[in-house]
This record gives sequence, C-alpha cells and structure tokens, in this order.
Amino acid sequence: QVQLVESGGGLVQAGGSLRLSCAASRSIFTINAMGWYRQGPGKQRELVATFTSGDRTNYADFVKGRFTISRDNAKNTVYLQMNDLKPEDTAVYYCHARTATVVVTDYWGQGTQVTVSS
Repeated sequence: QVQLVESGGGLVQAGGSLRLSCAASRSIFTINAMGWYRQGPGKQRELVATFTSGDRTNYADFVKGRFTISRDNAKNTVYLQMNDLKPEDTAVYYCHARTATVVVTDYWGQGTQVTVSS
C-alpha cells in the first residue's frame, strides 16, 4: 500500500509559478514509477511528468521547458515545479505511484487544484 498526499496547488496568474509536493507513505526506492498527472475540465486525465525505473524522467510535450519534476529521497517526496503557467494548465493535478512487485498496482493522491487566470 502507498498513500500519497499532495500539496501546493492554488490560484496564480498566467506567467506565474507554483510548486506541487507529493509525500509518499513509504520509501520511494520501493516505488517503480512516481509522478504527476492532471485532469482539466471536461478532459481526460493525462500524464504531466514522471520518474520511471532507472531514475529516468518523462515529460508531456506541453510542459517541456516549463515544468520540472524532482524528488527528495530522504523525505519520500516528489515535486513538480511549474513555471510560466498558462490558463490551459488549469486542472486538478494528481500524484501517481506504481508498484510492480507481484502485480502492478497504481495509487493516486486526492488531487490538488491548480487554477491559472489570464
């Protein structure tokens, strides 16, 4: 089991910045993949950025150069630094973790709202 707790969302003007945090309930060394997805109004949930096996990072094209995913292993926390935010970045951002010991299991945080005003 992995519990994920997000924080850091809010309201920001276009061009502004926010940093999201996701704290995991266990060591992130035991988690195969961890990162961020988002779901905008009337849209499907989509990948934003994630760490995959081997410490590789994967970013959606629409955030490359603006968002950066990082992590603090000692705090079991993954961050998403979001710069140059645009109104189309408005969404609920979800932390995601995947474990793959015996079976593949996906875990989700409760979500944090990010609203970007124009």
